Amino acid sequence: MTTPRIGFISLGCPKALVDSEQILTRLRSEGYQISPSYQDADLVIVNTCGFIDAAVEESLDSIGEALAENGRVIVTGCLGARADEIRARHPEVLKITGAHALEEVVSAVHEHLPPSHDPFLHLVPPQGIKLTPDHYAYLKISEGCNQQCSFCIIPSMRGRLVSRPISDVLREAEQLAAAGVKELLVISQDTGAYGVDLKYQAAQWKDTTIRTDIVDLASALGDLGIWIRMHYVYPYPHIDNIIPLMAEGKILPYLDIPFQHASSRILKLMKRPAAAENNLERIRAWRNACPDITLRSTFIVGFPGETEQEFEELLTFLSAAQLDRVGAFAYSPVNGAAANALPDPVAEEVKEERLARFMAHQADISANRLQQRIGRIETVLVDEVVSEGAVARSKSDAPEIDGQVFIDGATHLKVGDFVTVEIEEADDYDLWGKLV
Repeated sequence: MTTPRIGFISLGCPKALVDSEQILTRLRSEGYQISPSYQDADLVIVNTCGFIDAAVEESLDSIGEALAENGRVIVTGCLGARADEIRARHPEVLKITGAHALEEVVSAVHEHLPPSHDPFLHLVPPQGIKLTPDHYAYLKISEGCNQQCSFCIIPSMRGRLVSRPISDVLREAEQLAAAGVKELLVISQDTGAYGVDLKYQAAQWKDTTIRTDIVDLASALGDLGIWIRMHYVYPYPHIDNIIPLMAEGKILPYLDIPFQHASSRILKLMKRPAAAENNLERIRAWRNACPDITLRSTFIVGFPGETEQEFEELLTFLSAAQLDRVGAFAYSPVNGAAANALPDPVAEEVKEERLARFMAHQADISANRLQQRIGRIETVLVDEVVSEGAVARSKSDAPEIDGQVFIDGATHLKVGDFVTVEIEEADDYDLWGKLV
């Protein structure tokens, strides 16, 4: 029998990317080959995103393309929670599952494309199949979310919080480090809530007992001797306990913390966790404890009911907070979100005008903060080597979403190298340095 071949399309966020990696790892361990083209695949899996309307359309279009090019398609991922919508557009799909449905996806593959032989474990490396470059990987520590943010439908698609056993997380992290991964990006829907569903129970890890919570996990990951970067962390009070680990150098001094707004009224309408926290005071305290900390955040402008005064309050917050990395979105209604029913929607032209003002305001802040790094000696991780030199990232830069450090002429470097540079130039988002 010929070896069955699977095509794969992975859409959406890093959490969905990890789901894709797990599906591919399982299928590869069972003897399936992974096909880079529709034509050579016996079946195609599409891991969808359904967070905003544009993502829904991209997912539906990708399903349509896979059907047109191959004809045999299994659909999984967040949009799978809206199976009727998928069937209405694409009734020919073989199977639809929801998010993080590994066993259902594998069962569907077995049904429509049975494996031709027994698994051979040596076909899969210990760290599994990864869709990221060899030198960094995402480490997903939980599924789902217990929050009820009014603009978000993730809990309805991915379910309530389910934390992975801490021993499983640390075992995977060790395997990745042993395979040569230089940076782990810790992700989940609500990273700071890790362990709450398990009541922070104690677990045995090697010769020690460790609590299932984000602080103990961060400390243990810090012992691996590689970069550990924290993403999607709500500003809960206990997050303060992670900052000393950053100051000690155990994990990267980097915190991705989605504040979303500065107005207390808007935050309450958003139903954001920790909405009552005084975030400016927290930021000052974090910087006092760890002066090198990099703070990344995301914000929504034009949320229903947002007044001009509340938007100005947001700009004032940016000026005071001096965040290093910031992303922003104009509010977009999401099918099924509670915020759709809120009164006083902001006009589209007003949302776009506010978004432009927000980004221009933050660009000045970002440029100023990067100018302050000129002359500093920093360790960077090389992501790419091109004809002009090397493209790297500093401790302040997560892949795909933050800035880069360009090293002109350093064509002798290799991807995954740690090197030391002196920062010589900066623009709004990126840096240029020379090897030291």
